[in-house]
Amino acid sequence: MMIHPRAIPVWGLAGLACLCLLLLKHTIIIFMQHHSSNFATSYIQPSTPASKLTPISNSTLGFQKVLAIGLPSRSDKRDALALISSLTGFGISWIDGVIGDDIPDKAVPFGIDRKVLWESNLGSWRGHMNAIRTVVEEGYASALIMEDDMDWDVRLKKQLVEFAKGASYLQYSREDASPYGDDWDVLWLGHCGEVFPETLDEYKEVSATDPGILALSRKYTISPDVTVPPPEEVHGFQNYSEFPYTRWVHISGGPICSFAYAVSQRGARKILFDLSIDHLTGPFDNALAGLCRHGRDKQRMGMQCISVTPPLFDHHKAKGTVSKDSDIQKYGAGGAVREVGWTENIVWSARGNIHKLLLGSKDMDSQFARQG
Repeated sequence: MMIHPRAIPVWGLAGLACLCLLLLKHTIIIFMQHHSSNFATSYIQPSTPASKLTPISNSTLGFQKVLAIGLPSRSDKRDALALISSLTGFGISWIDGVIGDDIPDKAVPFGIDRKVLWESNLGSWRGHMNAIRTVVEEGYASALIMEDDMDWDVRLKKQLVEFAKGASYLQYSREDASPYGDDWDVLWLGHCGEVFPETLDEYKEVSATDPGILALSRKYTISPDVTVPPPEEVHGFQNYSEFPYTRWVHISGGPICSFAYAVSQRGARKILFDLSIDHLTGPFDNALAGLCRHGRDKQRMGMQCISVTPPLFDHHKAKGTVSKDSDIQKYGAGGAVREVGWTENIVWSARGNIHKLLLGSKDMDSQFARQG
């Protein structure tokens, strides 16, 4: 027997509608708690205008400037970075790295004992701060800052387009001037590993339905992402076996290593104050991660930091003597030699495909046998 809608009283229809809305709201909350990243991309993925993303294809990747930090003496690293950036369509400007021993005691920030902090870490901090200060002095609206041993996928610009969509989603952006949105301080694009912020110790006692936790948990998921290595080859803190070929854009939790990151003018000013003028708590990467993690509160610094996991930039281990790997830590005791260069988390390594890029080949070599 079919019941005609007119046979149901108006108050009954209204009640039924309210019940449906309540059930829908409850379902969405539960779904977001357990599958917030999938929900974000599958159901409310933002439609970012193509024209907004166009600047990513320019010679500064959609930022106003791209800066690389490196010791002038490491001409080997400068040669390689200059070449691969040119071959993949963007240019870099150099910021000279600093030797820790050259920093006078009077210039060491409050809170730091240089007898405890390695001199190499002190020099690394000053190199990054010189890059940050350059952004402030020159008035750059934004700048991508990277260390001199970086590597990235040949498809970096395509990756950055997807990242920009995610960054805009997390900022609830639609009509911003920048392809990455206009309400951010740090975009953490290269790191050793990163956690999701809702898993941090300070939030363990907070309800999963708390509005603050729901905001922290929002993610933009890129899946399947062919530029992510096979699950067993990805290095990081996430369960890549459960989520193979997946990349997330998310609020920064506690990233390790400052391989590559972008700063806005607003963010650069905050970092210059908190990591130099006011105090310093340790090595630069740890201090910046601490600022992003503990400086979220608007009463402190109101930091807006966004990460991508797995990272888009990673540290390249070049062929040759292993001792060349770092100017901060010592590796390769006994003169060990690496026969083939290697970069974690990168499929079509720009450094590994220099010869093919020079020849104009479209057939790139993958670092992973099962993934072309």
